[in-house]
Amino acid sequence: MKEYKFNYEDKEYVLSLDNCSGLLNDEEKPVDGIKLENILEMLSNGSEIDFDMEYYQEACPECLKGVKEKQKFFGFLEYHFYIFTKNGKFVISDIDKSYEGLSFNKLLRAGKVDDSYIVSIIICENCQDYIIQIENCIV
Repeated sequence: MKEYKFNYEDKEYVLSLDNCSGLLNDEEKPVDGIKLENILEMLSNGSEIDFDMEYYQEACPECLKGVKEKQKFFGFLEYHFYIFTKNGKFVISDIDKSYEGLSFNKLLRAGKVDDSYIVSIIICENCQDYIIQIENCIV
């Protein structure tokens, strides 16, 4: 089974196929053929993955931790990286070791890519349920 493990403030987090509640691909220009397994593999093989704590006004829909206590803000770990495509198909990510020394513009000029997307991974600090959002963007 594919999974990605990391530690944040002395707590181990595990991203697996089982605790992902959604892979939200861009609605207008989705990346063709990308799956959860691909994202977990990118993270596992990536370099310098560094999650940060972010706070939202909405609780985790899976565990609702803090709702009963009427918390105003809810903690989630977040990480963002970019993926690049050609004709809607995944080519490379900016966390891939082979991306070192490259840039979107260099790849674009070489005709290897034609579009870019930001990938956001958002993890509930309590239950470790997570979602992945892929959004088309301009680099």
